[in-house]
Amino acid sequence: MDLLNILNNILIPIIDIILVGIMLYYVYKLVRGTAAINIFLGFVIIYIIWWLTELVNMPFLSNILGGFISVGVIALIVVFQQEIRKFLLLLGSSNFTNNKSIIKKFNLLFRISKKQTSMNIDELINACEIFKKNKTGALFVIERNNSLDFIRSSGDQLNLEISSPIIESIFFKNSPLHDGAVIIEGNFITGARVILPVSENENIDSRLGLRHRAAFGITEKTDAIAIVVSEEKGKITFIKNGEIHPFKDINNLKSIIEGEMT
Repeated sequence: MDLLNILNNILIPIIDIILVGIMLYYVYKLVRGTAAINIFLGFVIIYIIWWLTELVNMPFLSNILGGFISVGVIALIVVFQQEIRKFLLLLGSSNFTNNKSIIKKFNLLFRISKKQTSMNIDELINACEIFKKNKTGALFVIERNNSLDFIRSSGDQLNLEISSPIIESIFFKNSPLHDGAVIIEGNFITGARVILPVSENENIDSRLGLRHRAAFGITEKTDAIAIVVSEEKGKITFIKNGEIHPFKDINNLKSIIEGEMT
């Protein structure tokens, strides 16, 4: 009985607070960098004020703010419809519904050799260096835990082992596959000419083109990482979680990718 009281009075409230904090953090990540962030922060401030008025027993102000919050929930659904859609999209491609992630966990349990499953980063880096010298535009999206099946179907589905010549042939300017993104899963190219969701983040540098915005978009919605080679300057960019992550040189980029894939 004492244990049950401890659970009800201490542990469950702590878990409740932690879960609310996690939920608010992920909501913030979804709206960060968009115009909706100000509305979100405003709603949080109003809710905190309402909670304080309830705490100190100010019934008139509490009723007014409470009525605003109850009506405001409907307004928030309208205002945040894009963000809600992103959340559901992310949830639908998460580990809870992704059978491939379960397979990956079984692979880890049976200690399958990394040489059989890991990506040949050297071949990818070699292709990027060639594109950099030739100023050939390219976009690579590397799948991790979240399934990318929901976007892979927008392009041509492939099953090609990664090699620099194959990557070069895909992004050759006269190739029918050069437009759009290449999806990499393990050591295989599983999609080409894939259409990605474009980021709506207003803080993105206006000088960056559609490839970069597409890379921002997919890394905002999933845990995938993206590599972009600029067609104008030949610059290689590494993008994760909707942000550019700088690197010193090509060897440093290779180390970063290796770290992300472990």
